[in-house]
Amino acid sequence: MIVSASYRTDIPAFFSDWFRARLAEGHCDVKNPYGGKPYRVALRGDGVDGFVFWTRNAAPFAPALDDVAALDLPFCIQFTVTGYPRALDAHTAGSGEACRQIVALAQKYGPRAVVWRYDPVVFTSLTPPDWHLETLARLARNLAGAVNECVISFAHIYKKTRNRLDLAAKRHEFTWWDPDWAAKKELLARFYEISSENGIKLTVCSQEKALIDGVASAQCVDTARLSDIAGHDIRARTKGNRDGCLCAESRDIGAYDTCAHGCAYCYAVSDHDKAVANLRRQADS
Repeated sequence: MIVSASYRTDIPAFFSDWFRARLAEGHCDVKNPYGGKPYRVALRGDGVDGFVFWTRNAAPFAPALDDVAALDLPFCIQFTVTGYPRALDAHTAGSGEACRQIVALAQKYGPRAVVWRYDPVVFTSLTPPDWHLETLARLARNLAGAVNECVISFAHIYKKTRNRLDLAAKRHEFTWWDPDWAAKKELLARFYEISSENGIKLTVCSQEKALIDGVASAQCVDTARLSDIAGHDIRARTKGNRDGCLCAESRDIGAYDTCAHGCAYCYAVSDHDKAVANLRRQADS
């Protein structure tokens, strides 16, 4: 089984000590986010094929990655860097620092170990299309040679997302909108040109309506990538987390409402203060 850590929260940024303790024990118990019984997930041993880590700041997780590597377990890091202003990303690592982390991780663990995520793409008066083009180009230049894939997605406006964006827009005096797919595909075509110029493959996460020639759907939990890193074949059936998701089957060990990055568009946090309080309780457990 592939372990996902985690698309529900940022385990590398906030739960390094917790993860290392659970890894030493060999398992962790996870609260079922849909109200069912908690479940136990193995973190080492014959039943574990590898890990996919999701983060916006991997620096606190360096000792944990060493622990995983010492167990000879392959891992891939899905690393989000967007360079958004603080009105949208209140507490994330700055884009310069994040790019330096990615380059260092690629140098240490190899260029297949890190995937750059520029997602979600959010359209606001602070981040209009031209801003995205300039920012993506700058980040792509900084990451050229360190990553070979950039995953794009456009913000899915869930109820939780809409509420958080509306609150941030009022507080910081900006506007936001959700363009039609024609406008999104036009921007994606420019993204494709930029990424190609920097030797980076562009893929789209779980949004078939956005696909254009040359751009394929992403498989974020990717058995082919993990197999390359491991040096042996890793197999798992495709079992996505939502419509259009091509991820391989995995078990996620995170908890919603525990990420303290404060992103205004987040689908995994309903209230920042609640998330900070939950984070403190979860880290101590």
